[in-house]
Amino acid sequence: MNALIKRKYPETELTDKIAGCAAEVYRILGNGFQEVIYQRAMGKEMCRQRLKFARIYDMSIFYKGASIGIRRINFIVEGKVMVELKAVAQLEEDHLDQVINHLEAYKMKIGLLINFGSRNLQYKRLIKSKSRSIIKSGFDVLDH
Repeated sequence: MNALIKRKYPETELTDKIAGCAAEVYRILGNGFQEVIYQRAMGKEMCRQRLKFARIYDMSIFYKGASIGIRRINFIVEGKVMVELKAVAQLEEDHLDQVINHLEAYKMKIGLLINFGSRNLQYKRLIKSKSRSIIKSGFDVLDH
């Protein structure tokens, strides 16, 4: 018997469905397009899969209770999962930090960072951890 058992994470079914949408978009388009093309294609595919989402979701950034700007998030899916898309050759630490900052600022627990720009589709699932001792400010970062 395999010693590695797949752990069930919060909203696994939903995040798997979103990742499946990304895989279908990548299968059809491949890499090499601008991020906005992947945003549009993801919107079409998530509609096809009957997912409810907000696209280009504006989030206000606050400092000590005062609004200091707006950040745009690519998608909020089913009101539960924040999705940030990239079209870069390789994901970097600052891409993870960006998603983590937004999850913490808006008290969301689950995010997906999806990169269409590499030779293979890349995505990372970010889940708020119960233990604050985990690296990345209390988030488990799972490579897929």
